[in-house]
Amino acid sequence: MKKMTAVVLAVFMVVSLSACSSSKTSQGTNGKKLKVGIIQMIENGAFNDMRDGFIQELRDKGYSEDKLEIVVKNAQGDTSNLNTIAQEMSDGSYDLVATIATPASQTFVNMKSETPQVFIAVSDPVKAGIVSTMEKPDHNATGTSNPIPVQKIVDLSKTLTPGIKTFGIIYNTSEVNSVSTVNKAKEYMAAQGYAVSEAVVTNSSEVQQAIEGLLSGVDAVFIPNDSVIQNAMPTVAAAAKTAQKPVYGSSAVMVNSGALATVAIGDKAIGAASADMAVQIFEGKTPADIPAVNVEATDTLINQTTADAIGITVPATISQAATIVK
Repeated sequence: MKKMTAVVLAVFMVVSLSACSSSKTSQGTNGKKLKVGIIQMIENGAFNDMRDGFIQELRDKGYSEDKLEIVVKNAQGDTSNLNTIAQEMSDGSYDLVATIATPASQTFVNMKSETPQVFIAVSDPVKAGIVSTMEKPDHNATGTSNPIPVQKIVDLSKTLTPGIKTFGIIYNTSEVNSVSTVNKAKEYMAAQGYAVSEAVVTNSSEVQQAIEGLLSGVDAVFIPNDSVIQNAMPTVAAAAKTAQKPVYGSSAVMVNSGALATVAIGDKAIGAASADMAVQIFEGKTPADIPAVNVEATDTLINQTTADAIGITVPATISQAATIVK
């Protein structure tokens, strides 16, 4: 009888432990309020839209405030702050952590947390070391990638501002996403017969001098997905207007901030796509069950105010299909 009791207790303990181990992904259905953290490196329009798109999609999918607590933390551009935030959110008190763009996503995945991670808008997750493959994500992370459509942007420039012979590129070398995009841009531009000139910065205080120097020797400027330069876009746009040179950005926010044009995906849309992955995790899947995906950029955006300021006439063939902002 004692042996029978011991067996029953052992079975009960195994079942109990199994139930506890799966609680991270089943709490949304057993009545317990879920807790989600969102980490962003810096405050800018693109990251804010991604965050808002993520949150709104969760709400639209039924995860209202009574079912889901959302904690947003911003490192304000400080790497030390980012590490502290990632450590706090990796302690097991969160059911899921969403990370916006490459620096935040790299920092959290390096914590090797048991908390599931969904990354938002990482341009090259494999090269950044966040996952080993897109098809079978590892490191307890999955999410969305927004590879910058360099070819589409350069091809747009051929029609919108023909006659370009030299492209300038300004970027921060410490961001792997930025470097990856720059390398792709240089390769395609060279194949198309363009000369390329570069200017590199380490922080936003260096941008004005770098962009003014760059503009003196190029016909147009391309800005990769770089948080430092994106945060300084008003400075870049003002210098480019003075020099009467077009700037091609890599996000809608850059165009809203004064760049001439881009081909991009809506930032709220990619946030929403990542939220759909989070919902799958709430419902019982693990990140390894959900392939990471590339979200294709299809929207052409043109800043009409900038076009007017630098004397560019937008062809009807482009304006009819584009989103025009002022």
